[in-house]
Amino acid sequence: MKINPLGSQGINPYMRQMNKQDQANTMARKAADKVEISSAAKEMQQESQITNERDEKVNELKIQVENGTYKVDPKAVAKSIVNFYKK
Repeated sequence: MKINPLGSQGINPYMRQMNKQDQANTMARKAADKVEISSAAKEMQQESQITNERDEKVNELKIQVENGTYKVDPKAVAKSIVNFYKK
């Protein structure tokens, strides 16, 4: 006959689970990623010519949609979809 020792084996299994969660939370806080953008990069983003051109194009499209003059070329859309899935 074998007698299992009393003690730490099953005293409080819930406490072990809580300890594991606490450890996971502290590891998550320590491993948080951080991104810093320099002031020079921020200036480059603001002064970008591509951004200005994109804004102009978006504004033109908004006006066309509001006026109801925006037309979609279904053949071009289908061709783009096929090209996307062929890659």
